[in-house]
Amino acid sequence: MQLGVLVVGCGNIAGRFDHDRVDTDTPFTHAGAYARHGSFAIKACVEPNQQTRESFMKRWGVAAGFSSLTEALDAGLSVDVVSVCSPTSAHFDDLLAALKFSPKLVFCEKPVAQRLAQTELMVERCHQQGVMLAVNYTRRWDPTLIRLITEIRSGAWGKLRCINGVYNKGVLNNGSHLVDLLHLLFRELEIAHAGPGCVDMWPEDPSVPAFLIGDRAVPVMLNVSDARDYSLFEVQFVTERGVISMEEGGLRWRFRMAQDSPTFANYKALGSDQQQSGTLGQATLAAVAEIYNAVRHAGDLSSTGDNALKAQRICEALLARSLACSHSLESTHV
Repeated sequence: MQLGVLVVGCGNIAGRFDHDRVDTDTPFTHAGAYARHGSFAIKACVEPNQQTRESFMKRWGVAAGFSSLTEALDAGLSVDVVSVCSPTSAHFDDLLAALKFSPKLVFCEKPVAQRLAQTELMVERCHQQGVMLAVNYTRRWDPTLIRLITEIRSGAWGKLRCINGVYNKGVLNNGSHLVDLLHLLFRELEIAHAGPGCVDMWPEDPSVPAFLIGDRAVPVMLNVSDARDYSLFEVQFVTERGVISMEEGGLRWRFRMAQDSPTFANYKALGSDQQQSGTLGQATLAAVAEIYNAVRHAGDLSSTGDNALKAQRICEALLARSLACSHSLESTHV
């Protein structure tokens, strides 16, 4: 028996990224993953832009489309799963409305809401109403990343010396992906410093450089680039036995192992690159499979409101410190 789905917002992550891709490709979107899994039926979508809505309906074979969640509610729509793919600024209101459908699960794009207090309220509301909340921190479903994180935690790479990350497009929008990834490694993160932010997409969500400290005093540097130049999300794990580099957001990995230096006697150096393709492309399909198992068989979810809250608390603290740093720098130049 298929699970009925309502998709809220019909943009890139809802389905557009897969619009012109063939059905044999690994899906990157909610609609693409639901279609590939085969045990979901997208019963309806909500999108205020008529052209965008009609294009989505045609591509994914959706029978009913609405310009608002109010219209969908008035139509008496009943669904098992609601996918919230609307802009972040609309998440809070859309989530409140989504709960009125009494779904079994809500699959929400990150962040859950624009403000920490809103996210806290939504997580609480979902708990109160018995609605499961899955949050699309994609890399929690990336097999390669999870395997490497497990190896690092187990000591297979020796001691973890430091982590260097670089991102853009906002500390909450993309930086939270990096913070959530770090929480897979560390139980807690301490903020040592946050620098002035770079407004490269949204004024309310600058990309913030920071220095964090993980468990066992592991230093973590978060650097930023400018999303107006190009998209960038990369992480380098420097360990006792070599360097692991996640590139292109996880679509490619690079490994350099420590070995005896061919040039200098009694020294160690990093060997030549060993590259491999990543499995980030499998993540959305894995998430949807897990959602099906959670709804049908009470299975666990790898990414929920709880880890989303933990990441957002760090991001909101970084924003506050970044703003204070900017004000301090401005005052010294007056």
